[in-house]
Amino acid sequence: MTHTQRDAVLISATALNTLLTGQQTVSILAVRSDDTSCPRPYKIAPRIPGAIDTNMAEDFAAPSHPLNGSRPLPEHTQLEQTIRRLGLKRDNPIVVYDHDGNLQAARVWWVLRWAGFKNVRMLDGGFKAWSDLALPISHTPPPIPTPSDESIHIGQMPVMDADATAQLARNGILLDSRIQTNYIGGVTPAGLPRRGHIPGAHSLPAPDNLAENGQFLDQETLRALYISRGVKNAYPVGVYCGAGVSAAHNVAALMMLGITAPMYPGSWSAWISDPARPVATGDMPG
Repeated sequence: MTHTQRDAVLISATALNTLLTGQQTVSILAVRSDDTSCPRPYKIAPRIPGAIDTNMAEDFAAPSHPLNGSRPLPEHTQLEQTIRRLGLKRDNPIVVYDHDGNLQAARVWWVLRWAGFKNVRMLDGGFKAWSDLALPISHTPPPIPTPSDESIHIGQMPVMDADATAQLARNGILLDSRIQTNYIGGVTPAGLPRRGHIPGAHSLPAPDNLAENGQFLDQETLRALYISRGVKNAYPVGVYCGAGVSAAHNVAALMMLGITAPMYPGSWSAWISDPARPVATGDMPG
């Protein structure tokens, strides 16, 4: 892993603060979601000055669909309209952050990369890293961005469908980014989706990428973590999760290791839509 690879994915709070004092326009997205990690209401939530709110599920996913999962990739027109409304431009740096170790922001980072925006990074450690340094915080409503006229070119990040995912689990390393209990599976409570994992998948929960301070693990520790799951440069590697959200976190970690990994966007929520697809349980790949 090189610093260049890491710096293409992450930006530190100190570096972002320096960037904001320069002459270049920087777009900052405060990624909100419907879970409890996001302060409410959004408009008066503490934010990095100038940060614009965006809802991950509404802006960077299509509506749930049985065949495509609970967080499908957004349609071209929808995503292009979102990017224009947020005022994003390819020539300007884009920084995304959340209040949850970038577990939500990683999806936004991934979708923007998929749409052809290469100059987009996650704030390492998210909002906590910024506030821990006592850097300026705003409690006023977000600014209204000037709309852009950017066109997008989707498909700039690799994806795989269910068949390719199953094949990768047999012939390479398939990583499951969900928490361990969902991976292990077993008896599923009434009314909830089946639990377990795609046969052959190795468990690597996305939060394992983070140190106690919420920032990504240092270079060598991160490398050792992925090697422990069988990841090697010579092996094909792919990632899935519950709905294509936390998997983006592992894709980002792999990119820092110099590995480009495809994601199964529909992930588990799409996999189990077909009752004929096999499900493994237990703490081993199966």
